[in-house]
Amino acid sequence: MNESFDVAIVGAGPAGISAACILADAGIKTIVFERGEYPGSKNMSGGVLYGHNLRQILPNFDQLGCPVERNIIESRIWYLSKEAGYTIGYRDNIFTQERKYNVFTVGRAKFDRWFADQARKKGALIVPATVVVDFLRDKNGRVSGVVTNRADGEVPASVVLLADGVNSPLAAKTGFRAELKPEHVALAVKEVIELPAEVIEQRFCVSPSDGITTEVLGEITGGMDGVAIIYTNKNSISISVGANLADFVRTKIKPYELIEAYKQHPLVAPLIAGGKPIEYTAHWLAEGGYYTIPQVYGNGYLIAGDSAMLFNALHREGSNLAMASGKMAAETIIEALKRGDTSRKSLSLYAEKLNDSFVMKDMKKYRNFPAFLYNTHQLFNELPQVAQLAAREMLTVNGISKKQKQKDIMAEIRKKIGLFKLARIIWRGWRSVK
Repeated sequence: MNESFDVAIVGAGPAGISAACILADAGIKTIVFERGEYPGSKNMSGGVLYGHNLRQILPNFDQLGCPVERNIIESRIWYLSKEAGYTIGYRDNIFTQERKYNVFTVGRAKFDRWFADQARKKGALIVPATVVVDFLRDKNGRVSGVVTNRADGEVPASVVLLADGVNSPLAAKTGFRAELKPEHVALAVKEVIELPAEVIEQRFCVSPSDGITTEVLGEITGGMDGVAIIYTNKNSISISVGANLADFVRTKIKPYELIEAYKQHPLVAPLIAGGKPIEYTAHWLAEGGYYTIPQVYGNGYLIAGDSAMLFNALHREGSNLAMASGKMAAETIIEALKRGDTSRKSLSLYAEKLNDSFVMKDMKKYRNFPAFLYNTHQLFNELPQVAQLAAREMLTVNGISKKQKQKDIMAEIRKKIGLFKLARIIWRGWRSVK
């Protein structure tokens, strides 16, 4: 390619396309490279998005044909043992009215394609089926463009934005981010199960167009540091379960075994009964947290989204952090181009913007949470078992006094965990999120 650009973006996910929209609106000549056949082709269907951050990019997204599956009006949390579980949920009518689209589900393949099309309409050039394999650098070592896998694939650019995800092919090649350790990444597997809309609405007690998200912890991850989800789509349910990659290596559990056991859990099975599996995918998640965030700026380049390890493991927020960081990266680039200075010092404004935003404030607040989960396997083994015993015995009326039941439960806690260790877990858990 003989043409040069003001900005080259690597990756057409939420971070990259958010940046492309802002840049195109400002008249910045922008090109976006996507290694998939089309934007979204390599993404898992059935995810959640946050309206606030999308609206900052596209204020009228709901009028532009955004492919919303269901508006989320209730969030549930489950804590499961192998045979039972605790549930808690919160539903609020405000999310059907003035806070509609606070959170909503989408099929990422559809959404990413639609989102990229909005950037294209604004003037950004989207180039799919193209892998960026290296940087171009000038004589001073400043990044001055990208090298793709196409013939004549060198593309000069004043600034490069890296937004190609946690599994970035550029990471090892360029060294812009340290090689990820297995304990800093989760591997999730997901199935999309087709069901009629009216069946979904009946099983989840929602009206047409409304939906529910469920986040799941406990023994269902096979004793590994992990989580599971259930998301309602228009005509399907997305279920996923994943765990720390280092734990997969340690336990030798196979991902497909994990999701099959999850589907058979007594709380999950009735919700998907009679459904037809229509998609099966796997994906990496950037769960290393604050301490794994790389230097997000350099001479001629910035890093955003999952590439920068911006993922809030506690609240399962990633797409909104990607959009927010993509927007701030674009704003930084616009200012740098106006100054005619794309040096490391000039682009450091991006880090200042991130640090002043909810993105880095939340990442810093929960900086110790990933390590707490990884180092506290009792959360995924003994604690769910003890919690199940406590509820089962206290709810069973069998002539044994409640006082005796409490003694039996305490004896089981001492046997499986120990009171001191339990208190220490509670203390460390509180410290990791305070």
